[in-house]
Amino acid sequence: MLDLLARNWWLLVIRGIAAIIFGILAFVWPGITLVALVIMFGAYIFVDGIFALIAAITGNKSGQQWWMLLLEGVLGILTGIITFIFPAMTGFVLLYLIAGWAVATGVLEIIAAVRLRKELSNEWLLAISGVVSILFGLMIVFWPAEGAIAIAWILGMYALIFGALMLMLAFRLRKWNADPNAPAPHIPTTV
Repeated sequence: MLDLLARNWWLLVIRGIAAIIFGILAFVWPGITLVALVIMFGAYIFVDGIFALIAAITGNKSGQQWWMLLLEGVLGILTGIITFIFPAMTGFVLLYLIAGWAVATGVLEIIAAVRLRKELSNEWLLAISGVVSILFGLMIVFWPAEGAIAIAWILGMYALIFGALMLMLAFRLRKWNADPNAPAPHIPTTV
């Protein structure tokens, strides 16, 4: 897999640049409607899927896990297509899915804080994070436009960080690919 990524380092550069552009646009136009945000996200995920698919197809398939890149590419392309066909529904579902997740997570965090109060010091931090999660979810439900802006910023931050990491990885792989005698770069597989 490392050899496949090293040979196609330039695809990681394109993916990183696309993510950074998406992230910048999400911050530059924070008042963007949810449908426009969903379409931008659909375009990003579609392009990302194409480049992941290209990396899988052009790579050496002998004994490497190229199928994971293939699966990632196909899923990205399909998600992008569904987003283009149903942008309003995708945005609506996405917005309320995030709201539901935030409220449910908040309730579970508060329950955990109450149950852990005798075993854990500073359990109130967990309870406060639960309250913040619930408030975020309710904000999305009652003020969907503001929720869309918050989500745009969160997606923008994610895209900027993801893009920067892709670029760093791409240039490490490029350097390794240029010098076949160099030891393979250490790429952590777990967080």
